[in-house]
Amino acid sequence: MKRLLDFFKNAGKNVKLSMCLMGLGQICHGQIGKGLCYLGILALAAGYFAYRGFTDFVGLFTLGTQESDTWLGIQGDNSVVMLLMGILSVIALLFLAFCYVSNVVDAYETQKICSRGGQPAKFQEDVKQFLDKKFYKTVLFLPVLGICVFVILPIVFMIAIAFTNYGGSIVPPKLVDWVGADNFIQIATLTQFAPTFGRILAWNLLWALVSTALNYFAGLGLALLLNKECVKRKAFWRVFPMLAYAIPGFITLLGFKFMFSYGGPVNQMITDMGGTAVGFLDIDAKWIARIIGFAVNAWISVPSIMLLATSILSNRDVSQMESARIDGASAFQQFRYITLPFVLFSTTSVLIGQFIGNFNNFGIFFFLRGGLYLDGYFLASDTDLLINWLYNLSINNNYYNIGATISLVIFLITSMISLVIYTRSSSYKEEDTFR
Repeated sequence: MKRLLDFFKNAGKNVKLSMCLMGLGQICHGQIGKGLCYLGILALAAGYFAYRGFTDFVGLFTLGTQESDTWLGIQGDNSVVMLLMGILSVIALLFLAFCYVSNVVDAYETQKICSRGGQPAKFQEDVKQFLDKKFYKTVLFLPVLGICVFVILPIVFMIAIAFTNYGGSIVPPKLVDWVGADNFIQIATLTQFAPTFGRILAWNLLWALVSTALNYFAGLGLALLLNKECVKRKAFWRVFPMLAYAIPGFITLLGFKFMFSYGGPVNQMITDMGGTAVGFLDIDAKWIARIIGFAVNAWISVPSIMLLATSILSNRDVSQMESARIDGASAFQQFRYITLPFVLFSTTSVLIGQFIGNFNNFGIFFFLRGGLYLDGYFLASDTDLLINWLYNLSINNNYYNIGATISLVIFLITSMISLVIYTRSSSYKEEDTFR
């Protein structure tokens, strides 16, 4: 606050001119090129908002007032398009505000240079700065623009949909409206959604935790095993897990689905031995299907953890292991107090990424058991994760608002868990431990 008060107290005429009209302060300082650039941005923004930006901004709040009627030839408002264009208008407004603040700060910095007897930078010098000291800004401009358009905009759009009634019978040409937190209340209380949401959320958390732990420790154990001196031809033995990792995941999943189907090799062997075929992935399989899911996910994910752990273990301090062995530490104690902390320190971020990936693992049960709807579940089965249920609701049944709400819930859960785990890990608290 004090710095802001000092700014207004010391701001000169040219700074105040920049506050009134973008670029005017720079022109008065003799920086014609820079001033015209700021004026050009202002002119483009004014033209955009005059042409349609203001209408789009208002439409973000109304989401349309005139419903289409094909019989009467009335071309009404498309609420979804208005929502998207309204978000774009807000982004444009934020960009204009950023440029306005940049213009005022630049004029103030130029004023300070002039007050010390210096000369304002020429336009050519500013351009050279963007090819030298500020080259990182030049290089990052297009990636940042791409992130805003292809990442931030869809995320904001999805979040906005979660607060509307878009879905079911309410889709364009019908008008969509804002409903506030009603969708969140529905999935928490409505008998149609609440029981399914609770069951799937509990299973989703169990799946993510168990899968992450199983894959991580299986990969680490395999890396430790192949690192032992008694193992011969290590490169040869590492090829087999690599083959599982190299084959596209959906092909592996379809292969396992065939293996455990009624006519697959597993049931063929059971019937050849005089047994009865087992519905491993049948509608009433539940825990059998879940265990198969854990095993298949491990088959796909363990090789990547093994490769990562192998490279990390090659950098560990062997003298610590020798000292511990001399002091009488068992192999398990060496693993618990030396190897595991060292590997965890280096792979905490990867472990968090694995957890998020498993939490949002759409493919496993979609390919193994997709399309099943069970009693007691609304448009879902007992192996579906939240991401699968989201797909069934939004893509197959047009519950776009509920799907967007579940997406937001997934984001909140994964981000909160990831943040808590990372801030409590040694990678965050003890950054210099293994340096």
